[in-house]
Amino acid sequence: MSGGRRWPVISALGVIEILAWGSSFYLPAVLAGPVAESTGWPLAWVVGGLSLGLLVAAFAAPHVGAAIHRHGGRPVLALAALLLAAGLITLAAAPVLPVYLAGWLLLGLGMGCGLYDPAFATLGRLYGAAARPAITTLTLWGGFASTVCWPLSALLVAQVGWRGACLAYAGLHLGVTLPLVLLLIPNPPAAAAEHRAARTGPLSASERRAFRLFAGVLVLGGAIMALVSVHLLTLLQARGVALASAVSYAALIGPAQVGARIVEMSFEGRHHPLWTLTAALGLVALGLVLLALGLPGVGIWLVLYGGGNGIYSIARGTVPLALFGPVRYPLVVGRLARPGLVAQALAPPAGAFVLTQASPEALLWLLLALSLANLGLVGALWHLHRAER
Repeated sequence: MSGGRRWPVISALGVIEILAWGSSFYLPAVLAGPVAESTGWPLAWVVGGLSLGLLVAAFAAPHVGAAIHRHGGRPVLALAALLLAAGLITLAAAPVLPVYLAGWLLLGLGMGCGLYDPAFATLGRLYGAAARPAITTLTLWGGFASTVCWPLSALLVAQVGWRGACLAYAGLHLGVTLPLVLLLIPNPPAAAAEHRAARTGPLSASERRAFRLFAGVLVLGGAIMALVSVHLLTLLQARGVALASAVSYAALIGPAQVGARIVEMSFEGRHHPLWTLTAALGLVALGLVLLALGLPGVGIWLVLYGGGNGIYSIARGTVPLALFGPVRYPLVVGRLARPGLVAQALAPPAGAFVLTQASPEALLWLLLALSLANLGLVGALWHLHRAER
């Protein structure tokens, strides 16, 4: 499929990802306070709904990858829209906390079917080895999810309350996301069943080692992202930054992510995706070094971190395509998604434990240790890759 014919597909997926991320992963950032205030439910449980959802998404991920491998992404993404809408309607109608948490179970299934990994697998199934530019472009769209949906969520809460906001997002999934999937996401090209079966046998010994190494990268990378996302303001205040300034500094991360993705796009795939992964984790580690050492220039470290995190999202999708090939890609992406999602679910409460039992300083050094360990895993991936050439 030519680049011109891909743009409607990628653009549709981009809108789908903005709404999927904004109405699930980014939802508690704006709604958690109003939910807890209006219901009296403990804030920890209100926010914990997201962790519950991520664990459900982790459980579903390998099954989602297998379904995309067999049938393509169209039916899976359509199911994601329905599940996200059902979960949001359940949140809006929840009279008691258990029903609210049941809504997050549905949202978790929707996230498992509709966030980056299923979208990457859909592109891999559609475009095969030529999917890399499409994956990179899709992450550029996804980088605007919080930019678009945080203000939208705040506006909806102010106008119709948090329950009305959930219903509005449910309506967007039914009225926008689902039609986009059904109208613009094509079925994958037909391929001979025997050809696909021949290419999807068990991983070789070296491939299994690469799989384990990259799964480790995703675990550490997911933990770092979740810890920074949830505890960033606390960490900045521990460095003497006033709350208002900390919020302003944190706002630098989003533009840095998008800017780094634009730079990556400008290279047009001329380098191996492992270089993207190395650059991503190197920038993240450098930013965390600056913060852990207490050096001046908080804005600089956040731009470095944000840039690294931005292209890390690209590497998540493009490295498995290069290492395991296009035929296995949906299966491998589905299996790889599980450990990273579990890490994202468990890291924030673990970080809160470190903050309360030790100190923000201890959490900073833990983040730095995790980032350096991740660079070590990338080094091992490079060694394995070069040994096979």
